[in-house]
Amino acid sequence: MKHTVLTLTALLLATSAIADDGKPPSSTHYTGLSVFANAGAYWASNITANFYNGSPENVNTINRVLHSNTYGTAIWNNLVGQGLISPSAIGSYNQLQVVEYSQRMYYRTSYQIGVGLRYDYASGFGWLLRFDLARLQAIGGFNLSAANGASLPGTNQYIPCEIMGREKRINIDLALTRTVPLSPTLELELDLGATLVNTQVQDNIMQIGGQTYSILDRWDGRTPDAGVAAYENNPPQGGIGYGVFSSLLLGYRVNGIGAFKVGYTCYQTKTVLKGYTAWGWHHMLGIRIEMNNFKI
Repeated sequence: MKHTVLTLTALLLATSAIADDGKPPSSTHYTGLSVFANAGAYWASNITANFYNGSPENVNTINRVLHSNTYGTAIWNNLVGQGLISPSAIGSYNQLQVVEYSQRMYYRTSYQIGVGLRYDYASGFGWLLRFDLARLQAIGGFNLSAANGASLPGTNQYIPCEIMGREKRINIDLALTRTVPLSPTLELELDLGATLVNTQVQDNIMQIGGQTYSILDRWDGRTPDAGVAAYENNPPQGGIGYGVFSSLLLGYRVNGIGAFKVGYTCYQTKTVLKGYTAWGWHHMLGIRIEMNNFKI
């Protein structure tokens, strides 16, 4: 996948050379301003997913919630009520500890939807401006045990728990496009451009004993005990990154209306999450519906 941008760049130049044979452009190629909408499946790189694993070095931590008066007692009571721990062996929430954090969090397959504008010239070249939205969910787990070395009921050595993160990504894409007619109704399109990506953390939650608790830091890094004020709204986490992308699409044209296209897009972007800012490869497979000159 790392050669996708270079490959599509070469195809962009090659199709330009093939199509530019001195003949007038195909009459099937529309020109001017168009609007479009797109939607499809989105696969995000897992390189930043461990931001949500709740480990002590992260912004949102499991221990901040687990070892607080506000939430710790409720967690301990729930585990005792389900028989997952013995109150005689583990006398309080302070005697619970995380013994294994997930180091292989991953993003579930998601979706991306968007709208945009494009302008096509008689030469077959053009440009597009697109705004896309994707909502992602990172999945993982961790294990709880007794900090004092006490045994858990039965043969269990650990209490398996789940952890999850939710985030929103907004992409603003600007690209050079090249459209090559294959027949009176079919066309091939290649796009190559730059993107800005705004990553916004929505929530970071854990599930212990069937109960769900948010570990999103609303307390400015402090433990959420009595007297510690919480933000009324979630504090902003995330940031704006940037990168490049390329697309390959096959389209079916309806003269006087627009086109229906299916295609693949590959992004390489720098995603901004505190402690996990990194470059990653992301992929989208979907459809695009275009209306030329706003004619329906």
